[in-house]
Amino acid sequence: MTLSTILLQSQSAVADSLARVTKKFSALPDSLSTLTPEKLQQNIKDVEWNEVFSRLTDTGVTLGLRILAAIAVFVAGRFIINKLHNLLRAILISRNVDRSLTTFLLSLFKITFIFVLAIIVISIMGIETSSFIAIFASAGIAVGMALSGTLQNFAGGVLILLLKPYRVGDYIEFETHKGTVKEIQIFHTIITTYNNESIIIPNGGLSTGTINNYSREHARRLEWRVAISYGDDVDVARATILDILNANGLLLKPGSENTHKEKVVEADAAGDEKPGETSGGPWFKRWWRKHMELQEKATEWREERRHELEEKMPKIDYTPSVNVENLGDSAVVLIARAWCTHADYWPAFYSVNEAIYKQLPKHGVNFPFPQMDVHMKS
Repeated sequence: MTLSTILLQSQSAVADSLARVTKKFSALPDSLSTLTPEKLQQNIKDVEWNEVFSRLTDTGVTLGLRILAAIAVFVAGRFIINKLHNLLRAILISRNVDRSLTTFLLSLFKITFIFVLAIIVISIMGIETSSFIAIFASAGIAVGMALSGTLQNFAGGVLILLLKPYRVGDYIEFETHKGTVKEIQIFHTIITTYNNESIIIPNGGLSTGTINNYSREHARRLEWRVAISYGDDVDVARATILDILNANGLLLKPGSENTHKEKVVEADAAGDEKPGETSGGPWFKRWWRKHMELQEKATEWREERRHELEEKMPKIDYTPSVNVENLGDSAVVLIARAWCTHADYWPAFYSVNEAIYKQLPKHGVNFPFPQMDVHMKS
């Protein structure tokens, strides 16, 4: 193929393209080439202005009605949300739910329902809401994946505040950490050790791990192991230690086992008191009476359940005891047991330790040193 042939084919293709474009422009009824001021004026006169105004009026009325309906729904929705918010707050406060959890739940409730109300209002105005929902859903998934550990701590905080395995002021042990609970937050729990060190523990581990709550029960048992020499009188040592335990004012005495139980019963009875009559319409009063009947049945069930648990639980005897625990290589080991409140645990433990060390030698009971008999062959 020669160069002249290629040039002729290119010119022919360009000519065909120009012909097609010219044909399309000529087919237009009102092309730029044929448009004149007179024709434009005639086209304006031919417009059906009544129909245009009618359509504009219909569109304006429809849009106005949609806006009014959206405003009405928004006002009514806000009113309902506020009423439900106040009702939920009253229920949480009456149930003695933790203040931090109450504030969070109320905020979450209000934000969620306001978002739902905004979606409803937008849909009433005729705006497509599927794209908004998809965007928020995608953002929620992304945030959830990015904050998986934080959300686990949040879920643990909610469980702790609802189930209350420990409270502020309790002395707890978790893994290698021991201390008094200073604050329970949504994401973390802050405990203070005896060295006045603040330890911040994530709630995720606390909600799924093993926690030793020393303050949950009223009384706590102490133990002392006392080694005496072989040949010393065990009865004298037992009597001396029992005298020390009975004379210590920090230890609980026999007969006070039901003191804490009576206090708990009084507190439960005070918490089960019926609130006074509330104001409201007949339907509300009927609902309130039904609610109080259910509360009475729940209280009776809890009382029966508590009695059943008390019958199954081992009975606590606050009487001090001293027994021979084992016969060691170089000493007879006595174990002494007594009970005290959680607040008096360490003062009682140390005071009895010191008294045993001072009193036993005065009664002829000695503390042996580790010893070994060695036999030499001649």
